[in-house]
Amino acid sequence: MSTFRENDVKGIAPRKLYKKFGFEEDELIEEFGYPNQRFVLHANIGANNVPIVVVRESKEEDLTEILHLYLYLHEKSVPEESEQLRSTWGNIMNDNNHHLIVCEVDGKIVASCVCVVIPNLTRNVRPYAFVENVVTHADYRKKGYATDCLNYAKHIAKENNCYKMMLLTGSKEESTLNFYRNAGYNSTDKTAFIQWIDM
Repeated sequence: MSTFRENDVKGIAPRKLYKKFGFEEDELIEEFGYPNQRFVLHANIGANNVPIVVVRESKEEDLTEILHLYLYLHEKSVPEESEQLRSTWGNIMNDNNHHLIVCEVDGKIVASCVCVVIPNLTRNVRPYAFVENVVTHADYRKKGYATDCLNYAKHIAKENNCYKMMLLTGSKEESTLNFYRNAGYNSTDKTAFIQWIDM
């Protein structure tokens, strides 16, 4: 697998995580014109039927898998190939404050969330983070993969000196609310309002 190079700010969190899981730095490469570095795991992959789980930031080639994963969120179909889709994906990939996090199990993306770091002039000029699009494939739920993504988002927020993290959920189910509570969020400190625009 590969991630951003050592001097790339987007590589801080994934490189630490890879090393934590025992991956080692390998050759410097370029993927889709972007300088990356390959990481390798010297292990008996798949031994004893234990899945290999990797949490990382998305790469350019992940788009199709992510769009299909969103069918388990609230999307009804995968958007057609278009200039708007390509442009939006390119903007996400090139925005250092936009982190699209994925969890891979044996090479398949099964969970994801987005963490956006928002620059801010209050709280001693510290940014805050907003988490969205938390989703897990139906066949991989109740295994902690979405929690792994949220923990990765928290790591990014800490690395960027954020003073808080926020998220919204449209679910009223107690199990979903408890999931977010167990991840460290609370629903008592503030009241959320939402206004839909041209839905």
